[in-house]
Amino acid sequence: MDTIPKLKPKRLYPGDTIGILSPASPGDSEMNMAGVKWLEEQGFRIELGKTFDQIWGYLSGSDAQRAADINTMFASPSINAIICLRGGYGTMRLLELLDYPLIRSHPKIFVGYSDITALHTAIGQRTGLVTFHGPMIASDMGKHLPDYTRDSFYRALTSPWPIGPITNPPLSPPPQFLVAGTAQGYLAGGNLSLIVATLGTPFEIDTRGKILCLEEIGEEPYRIDRMLTHLRLAGKLQDAAGIVFAVCADCETADDPPNFTLQEVLQDRLGDLGKPVLYHLYFGHTADKATLPLGAMAMLGINGLEVIETATID
Repeated sequence: MDTIPKLKPKRLYPGDTIGILSPASPGDSEMNMAGVKWLEEQGFRIELGKTFDQIWGYLSGSDAQRAADINTMFASPSINAIICLRGGYGTMRLLELLDYPLIRSHPKIFVGYSDITALHTAIGQRTGLVTFHGPMIASDMGKHLPDYTRDSFYRALTSPWPIGPITNPPLSPPPQFLVAGTAQGYLAGGNLSLIVATLGTPFEIDTRGKILCLEEIGEEPYRIDRMLTHLRLAGKLQDAAGIVFAVCADCETADDPPNFTLQEVLQDRLGDLGKPVLYHLYFGHTADKATLPLGAMAMLGINGLEVIETATID
């Protein structure tokens, strides 16, 4: 995996064409179109995938249709960037159907989070392409992006310079180190549940020397504990150079004591690994979210998480 050279997509420019994919669950039609309208208002052209408005049970079309959408959009010379409609469930079903050589030969911006984590990991490790853990059409743009989310999105996808330090939104508590220290490595990660679900498959995450970024939603502390313990037993936490854990929406228990808080679980499961652990950074299932370039070089240290490499090319 580490032998594949890194590949950067061309940065986004005003007037570029953005392809919209629905590789997991179908979205709400009103939010879908509101997200499209928001992007058009920013000055971008839009091309919709064939599964944009399809519903097949809890999926946006069959596996073959959704995988074909991905392959087709990467191959299309008219599309400059790809943003996913939403997450939900379904991307793991596509990993064996993607044309990775085609994707590597047609690199372009690819954005999403949550269930899209499986695609980030597979595409990044099989093609070397830097992809972007960031806002999606129905989930975020359909509700209009907060200034923090919009500014981070643009900085990651359009700037000719490294993003630099990833700070939290104004008026929000800053991220804190559960374990202090310094580390440097390529960014990797995404949704904790998806990362754990691919362990033991040909598509499991390679964390060796990486800064592992983890986010989650709606999981009580004992479930976070179970998933982190799974990663620990698989050696994935030990292999990482450093760990970043996001603001976790709805992840505290509703039960009466005795119990552990999420922070106590993180301290227990991550605190003795001998590497820096940063907690409470906004990049997951929250309205305010930073866009992270997975595959770009970053460091943990006095500035918290800092992206030190430009994620795109001219």
